[in-house]
Amino acid sequence: MNRIVKLSSKDKNSLLRLPFLGAVDEESALSLMEAASLQTLLPRHVLFREGEPAEHLYCVLNGYVRLFRTSRDGREADVRICGPGETFNDCLIFGADQNRYSAQIAESCTLARLELSKIKAMIEADTKLAKAVIENLSKSALTSMECVANDRLQTAPQRVAHYLITQAPGEKGSYSLRLPFQKSVLAGKLGLAPEALSRAFSSLRNCGVIVRGRVIQINDTAALRQV
Repeated sequence: MNRIVKLSSKDKNSLLRLPFLGAVDEESALSLMEAASLQTLLPRHVLFREGEPAEHLYCVLNGYVRLFRTSRDGREADVRICGPGETFNDCLIFGADQNRYSAQIAESCTLARLELSKIKAMIEADTKLAKAVIENLSKSALTSMECVANDRLQTAPQRVAHYLITQAPGEKGSYSLRLPFQKSVLAGKLGLAPEALSRAFSSLRNCGVIVRGRVIQINDTAALRQV
C-alpha cells in the first residue's frame, strides 16, 4: 500500500510532538502542517533513489526507513536507520537539489512529508523556523559523528553490546527486548554485514545474550558492559 492523504487532527498533534516542529511557534507549525501530507508505506518500498531531484522532507511517525548509498558495482551501505520522531532530507534544505542517498521502507511506516520548496521559502521569513532547522541539523551531525566514532573504535561485539545496553529498561540486571526491525536492518544500523552480526551475537553468548528470532534475552547486563 502506498497511500497519500492530508493530515488529520490526530496526525497534526503527533507531528507537534516531534522535536523539529515542537521547537517553532504555533503559527509556524500550523503553516508547515498545511504544506504536509501523509504517506503509509509497506516494507521494501523504495521512497526515492540517490541522484533523483529532492522534493520533500520526511518525518517518521511510526515504522522505520533505511537510508543507503549504492556503489558503482551495486553494493549497498546503510547510512542511517530512521525511526519514530526522526526526520530525514533536512540536510537538503540549504542548497542541495538532489537526493544524496536512497530511501527504502524497512518496516511498515507512516511518514509526514513536507515540500522542501515551501520550507525553504518559509525559512527566509521565519527566524524561529530557521533556528529549529539548524538545531535539528546539529543534532543529526552529532549523532552521525558518534556513529562514525563507534565504527572506528568498537569491534562488532562491542557495537552490538552497546546497542543492547542502550535499549535496556532502566538499570535492570536482566531483560528481554524485541527488535523493532529485522536483524538485517540492525546489521546495517551498526555498520556490519549480516554474517558479522551473527558472529557478534554468538560471541556474546558468554555474556548471557540469547537470540530467538527478533527476541533477545540479556541475562547479565554487567557482563555486557565489560565487552
